[in-house]
Amino acid sequence: MKEIVVRIKQIEKEQERRGTDALARYNSGRIKHKKQLAFHKNKCRNRWVFGGNRSGKTECGAVETVYFALCRHPHRKTEKSTTGWVVSLSREVQRDVAQAKILKYLPKNRIAETVMIEGKKGSPEYGIIDYILVKNDTGGLSRIGFKSCDQGREKFQGASLDYVWFDEEPPKEIYEECRMRVFDRCGDLFGTMTPLKGLTFVYDDIYLKADGMSIWCEVMEWADNPYLSESEIKKMSEEMPADLLNTRRYGRFSSGSGLVYPEFDINVHVIEPFSVPKEWYDNISIDPGLNNPLSCHFYAVDYDGNIYVIAEHYEAGKDVDYHAAAIKRIAIRLGWHTSANGNISSLIDSAAGQRTLASSKSVADLFYGFGISCSTKVNKDVFSGIARVKSYLNPQPRPKLFIFKSCANMIREIKGYFWGEGDSPKKRDDHAMDELRYYIMSRPEAKIRKEEKSVVIIDIEKRVRRLKKQGGVCRLSDRGKNG
Repeated sequence: MKEIVVRIKQIEKEQERRGTDALARYNSGRIKHKKQLAFHKNKCRNRWVFGGNRSGKTECGAVETVYFALCRHPHRKTEKSTTGWVVSLSREVQRDVAQAKILKYLPKNRIAETVMIEGKKGSPEYGIIDYILVKNDTGGLSRIGFKSCDQGREKFQGASLDYVWFDEEPPKEIYEECRMRVFDRCGDLFGTMTPLKGLTFVYDDIYLKADGMSIWCEVMEWADNPYLSESEIKKMSEEMPADLLNTRRYGRFSSGSGLVYPEFDINVHVIEPFSVPKEWYDNISIDPGLNNPLSCHFYAVDYDGNIYVIAEHYEAGKDVDYHAAAIKRIAIRLGWHTSANGNISSLIDSAAGQRTLASSKSVADLFYGFGISCSTKVNKDVFSGIARVKSYLNPQPRPKLFIFKSCANMIREIKGYFWGEGDSPKKRDDHAMDELRYYIMSRPEAKIRKEEKSVVIIDIEKRVRRLKKQGGVCRLSDRGKNG
């Protein structure tokens, strides 16, 4: 009975602690914000969350900072005291957003010292903090420093840090300076932002280059936040103009002209590579380039007509013999099928069939000489091609196009494929997009599943073949005549 009473008191004490400890309550109930948890679990050292307003992105950055400061990260080893920065756009934004979130999640009994720039340290939430000293779980002191972008790049020099949290998008020179601050400690950079500034360096250098290994990105929208009211989401979505909805709800980058493939969702269409059955192997598609990148992808189709992009070769500034050798190496690795003469078949831009004054052979002829047969009879109609790709990406009733995570260049291009002027896509990083259309417009068909023969049928067929060899097969009518 004593043990039960002691246990009840322990539970009541823990409940009381959680009632005042926001960090203990963070994603600890029955309802959880799954994308916040994915952010904390990811081990990449350069992580970014692009989210709409109130999607829960800022909570990620604040809690991650507190985890590091307390040396209490649930998914990383933090065995020593840490020093990090919280970077805001201005001192006022720091006070109202990032600083307020830090103070919300940092237990008050762990604050050893608060050094103020403005205001009283007895009421830090009403002033502007310079840094906080935190009593961490190792018994030492960690330091959370606060910086604002309006201080200029010079104020970001010299320090050696374990992490930097960017609350909203920083200027490029400050981002680069902060990369140097964490360099010697192999520290972390993480950012949480709504992409209101359009296609800046964050789009080019971070979002498009995110490969899940050196850079990891997540996009959050209102529906990802389980603590928002569904009726309020519906009401706000109906009232907000489409261009604002794109960034402020969905956290998407906008060029002012819109994505060609807004249906593309990295969480749906990008998948981990798996061992593809060889009977699914279908075709290769190539968009040639010399100074520009040559884009080549290997495509497979399953029994239900789903298309898988399973391998890529993507490189610029190389000759046809180099590209042909690279494509053949991939084909050998995959065990790709060949024609009767040993050649690899592929689709290629029809322009590759044209000879120039500088050469008596076309690009297609050159590839053929290296063992790759190229069909130049591809449908290059841009609008019908885009429409067909969209139909494969469309989640209703279900998507039918999936890209292996290893095909980083196709993923990068599809994320950055925007409409330009005159109802045409921008001619920028579109090489994989072109050959994807060539392949989709070839109308790939679902593979036919081979019938599995039963043991009995296999045995009967063997017996029949044996009788034929012995000359002992007779017609049923002859057997009747002969009794």
